[in-house]
Amino acid sequence: MPLFNAAESLLSVAFEKRIAYYTERVAEKLDSVLPSASQPPKRLHDAMRYAVFNGGKRVRPLLVYAAGECLGLAESILDAPAAAIELIHAFSLVHDDLPAMDDDDLRRGKPTVHRQFDEATAILAADALQPLAFSVLADMQDVAATTRTKLVKLVADACGSTGMTGGQSMDLAAEGTAISTDEIETMYSLKTGALIHASVVSASILCEKLSPDRASAIDAFGRTIGVAFQIKDDILDVEGETHVIGKRTGADQRLGKATYPGLMGIDHARSRCDSLLRNALEQLDDFGAAADSLRWLARYIVERGN
Repeated sequence: MPLFNAAESLLSVAFEKRIAYYTERVAEKLDSVLPSASQPPKRLHDAMRYAVFNGGKRVRPLLVYAAGECLGLAESILDAPAAAIELIHAFSLVHDDLPAMDDDDLRRGKPTVHRQFDEATAILAADALQPLAFSVLADMQDVAATTRTKLVKLVADACGSTGMTGGQSMDLAAEGTAISTDEIETMYSLKTGALIHASVVSASILCEKLSPDRASAIDAFGRTIGVAFQIKDDILDVEGETHVIGKRTGADQRLGKATYPGLMGIDHARSRCDSLLRNALEQLDDFGAAADSLRWLARYIVERGN
């Protein structure tokens, strides 16, 4: 059944309504690139699919599509980066939940991959999701080889030692220690912000005629909202609402995590989130109504309840 009637164009309806369309679109792309659970090795492929189709909100793919709307790109060209970045995100969550990391039993109300299967299978499933993401980007059709290379490098940098993985390492090293606000925001910009930034910038790379000023504005928006996302996660952990998605309430405190609310207090954390939101929205001033979807997502990231 179509999500829109014949009289409606995709951009004529509110972005909140278009979310279902985009999440279904990226789900179809993910389904097409993931190996079937009936294909050997069956247990590994089953675990990979379990990790990806776990009820996530698909915020990162939504940012890809929203940035594409802002820059006037066809949605078909955005499917590959949206799916690739979500595969990287899924890989990171499987590792985050492992006993050696955050040691979580639940993810969004369901057993984590290492609980549903076993620890070795979870590690292998995550290991397989990561290269699959790069394969998806390399296989993009009707995109110049130089552009595909730029996308691969963008995502590789976002998930490597100078991106998400490095941020996670800093997070583990900071457990039980006192660090400065600058240090914690640097950690957030890598741990969470790098992949969110890549989601937005992937559209810039695909928009070959984008001016340097506009590319810089999209870049700054992505970096700013990525830090806000992680601070909001910290606030939700303190407020005890993360049980909605299956994470143990107060998990950061239990693990002695270095968090923004723990360092500066909950009120200051909320204030910093609001400040980052204002800064992110200012970056979009030159885009007019074309950036409304990005504005909606930025507000959602800061104002969400889970």
